[in-house]
Amino acid sequence: MEYKIPLFDLNFDACEEQAVLEVLRSKWISTGPKTAEFEQLFSEMLHVKNAIALTNCTVSLHLAMKLIGVKEGDEVICPSLTFVATVNAIRYVDATTVFADIKSYEDLTLDPDDIERKITPKTKAIIVMHYGGFACDMDRIMAIAGRYNLKVIEDACHGPLSEYKGKKLGTIGDIGCFSFFSNKNISTGEGGMLVTNNDDYAERTKLLRSHGMTSLSYERAKGHSTSYDVIELGYNYRIDDIRAAIGIVQLSKLRQDLEKRQKIRDEYIKRIDSAEDIIIPFRDRQDFSSNYIFPIILKNSDYKKRNSIRNSLANEGVQTSIHYLAVHRFSFYKKFSSSLPKTEYVAGNLITLPMYSKLSESDIKFIISKIRKNLND
Repeated sequence: MEYKIPLFDLNFDACEEQAVLEVLRSKWISTGPKTAEFEQLFSEMLHVKNAIALTNCTVSLHLAMKLIGVKEGDEVICPSLTFVATVNAIRYVDATTVFADIKSYEDLTLDPDDIERKITPKTKAIIVMHYGGFACDMDRIMAIAGRYNLKVIEDACHGPLSEYKGKKLGTIGDIGCFSFFSNKNISTGEGGMLVTNNDDYAERTKLLRSHGMTSLSYERAKGHSTSYDVIELGYNYRIDDIRAAIGIVQLSKLRQDLEKRQKIRDEYIKRIDSAEDIIIPFRDRQDFSSNYIFPIILKNSDYKKRNSIRNSLANEGVQTSIHYLAVHRFSFYKKFSSSLPKTEYVAGNLITLPMYSKLSESDIKFIISKIRKNLND
């Protein structure tokens, strides 16, 4: 179905095309100089010591588990209101998933109080997910981690350039993980980045992303290394220079794109504010945010009413989504399930509205008018 107002739109133009063409003409298309440039620019943007480009954010989360030593028998606390990749990374290393609830309908990030309630002698780490580019309560979470000697992984796939009290998301915990999937703020089709201020983690990530080898093929091709050793069981988690080149262009557009998204968010809030049946999560947040998505939550509702409104919007040419279905309710994760009442209500009553920098004021007016009509019918 072709929508009049899609959920998102790629921020691509001839610059991305030219960047790809230049890589193709260079005759080096796998991990090489563009990847190194992308990593350097990303680390400078976040003011973090190390940024290592990877195949996607999922493998970044997997390697994060490996780097901090999570293994079978360990427990990792994480959200259920997230994309399943956040949680899958825990199972990749045979650890036990422990779900914590969100703070409230107004704040869809992990509840520090519930995190602390879920800690046991087996707890090894906490994975936070900065929902929509809005920060978790990192002061409290880092304090909890310090008291119990836990590692903190930031799933910052929604939050490039988002901030928490002046710090960039992804740089506060031990490791930060970013996504460059096609619908993210920075899009390369597929791709991810692991960032850390820990040099040992960074060097091991470089090994693990390329089969545990001590040198890359580009280094050998340029004569910087003539041989290599394999010193650890690694993976093929490398990004290529084609996608890295797209990422470099996307970085140059990011700040302007996010500033436009903030204006769109402000327009949404202005038009929704008087609606008594709608909650706007993170309504009064002041820290700079990527505004990756714009979710609303229906009050005194259920999933049938929510789905009816989504269907009505679709019939009017407006694409919406749900961020997210609750992971603990998926068949594979039911054995790890626990009572998460706030997560469950949100998962059944949330609608993700279109959000991208080209969205017009008239588009927003149209969307909100159709939602209001459905709520009043």
